[in-house]
Amino acid sequence: MTSVLGTLDNFGGDIIEPGAADYESARRSVLAVGSPAYVLRPADVRDVQAAVRFAASAGMALSVRGGGHGFPGFATNDGGLVIDLSRLSAVEVQDHSRVRVGGGATWGAVVDALAPLGLAISSGDTRSVGVGGLTLSGGIGWKVRKHGLALDSLVGAEVVTAAGDVVRADAGENPDLFWALRGGGGNFGVVTAFEFAPQPTTDVFHGKISFPAPAAAAVLQGWADYLRSAPEELTSIASLANPFAGGPNAPVEIQVVFDGDDALAAGAAIDPIRRLGPVLTDDVTVKPYASVFEEGLTPPPGIRLVTRGAFRAPGSETYGLSTLVEAAASGKSPFFAFRCVGGAVSRVADDATAYAYRKAELMVATTTVGPDPVIAAATPGLNAFWQRLAPHVMGAYANFLSSATEEDIAAVYPPDTYHRLAALKREYDPTNLFAANHNVRPQ
Repeated sequence: MTSVLGTLDNFGGDIIEPGAADYESARRSVLAVGSPAYVLRPADVRDVQAAVRFAASAGMALSVRGGGHGFPGFATNDGGLVIDLSRLSAVEVQDHSRVRVGGGATWGAVVDALAPLGLAISSGDTRSVGVGGLTLSGGIGWKVRKHGLALDSLVGAEVVTAAGDVVRADAGENPDLFWALRGGGGNFGVVTAFEFAPQPTTDVFHGKISFPAPAAAAVLQGWADYLRSAPEELTSIASLANPFAGGPNAPVEIQVVFDGDDALAAGAAIDPIRRLGPVLTDDVTVKPYASVFEEGLTPPPGIRLVTRGAFRAPGSETYGLSTLVEAAASGKSPFFAFRCVGGAVSRVADDATAYAYRKAELMVATTTVGPDPVIAAATPGLNAFWQRLAPHVMGAYANFLSSATEEDIAAVYPPDTYHRLAALKREYDPTNLFAANHNVRPQ
């Protein structure tokens, strides 16, 4: 194959090939290392069109990189082409009701741009995570119960399709594509710009309340029960068996955000959690919403993160939680985290977007950390645990999956959702150019 330098006419961005000074960093995403033939950093939408057309004509594997945090490593590849959107990262507040965000922007840039205006977008919890990857598959964050998923705030998108065309997708223009983008991941093109409807925000109450490990069963059950009646301004994450804080002896931590600056209302919402058990630490305080977002961590060389997530099935609350607590106390468990959903998420119709699990109240995730031998040794036990938990959970959340097996994809997309996505895939990407994702094949 001749050099890409001779075949991409008028490409105004960066073209990085093996041997270039910045190739070593360009071939890496946050959680994976590849050896792509080329990494292209487009300077504008026309460059993205040229890159997509080149990949299609050359028959090359194609990866699209926003923030690069995807657990399966979709943001890089071996021998193919990577389109790195980092130069398309502008955040433009068009007015107080619309925000245009470049496809390569991170959530840290978004919260920093919106904070001075008293605005926010319901999103994740990490500054360096990309807007694109999080939004296209969901977006469970600190305002999820009050304002829904990140994709619920999306009102329009600019997309480069597999044919290299630029199209707009919103409720009135290409509405089927707009439906698919909200939950269908990167299957339908390169989203070069997102248009969101932001929400007004104040300071928030945020912090962690911790309890001793032996209280885990009572704390988790009480926490899950309370969330059904808690005000929607309250969103929280429960975690246990943190390997960096003692493993099976680690405290149970409930991290909370109350979306408001009224101390009395915040206390009324958070105090029932404080009463769930003997409190070890409590650092909840009022702070700017932007400061709630944490910096993302890049694992050291040779260290892997294996994550798996599912939604708790209705009707099996007690047994499902007790199974998790028992596993956490075994000394061989992964790190467990429970994210509350419900609220505004559940008020959207099940078929309104390609995100399918609207009625779930909790998402449970496990994370195993270590070098390859540690991961290999832990895998049989982890598989056995998930098999035991299977009757009590449903589906999967794509943003918390380290793998993309057929079983994973079937869990992310229930049959009706998958069939509709597959029909749209045939229309927008009939050759499956955009396959580096939780892939929906053209019908």
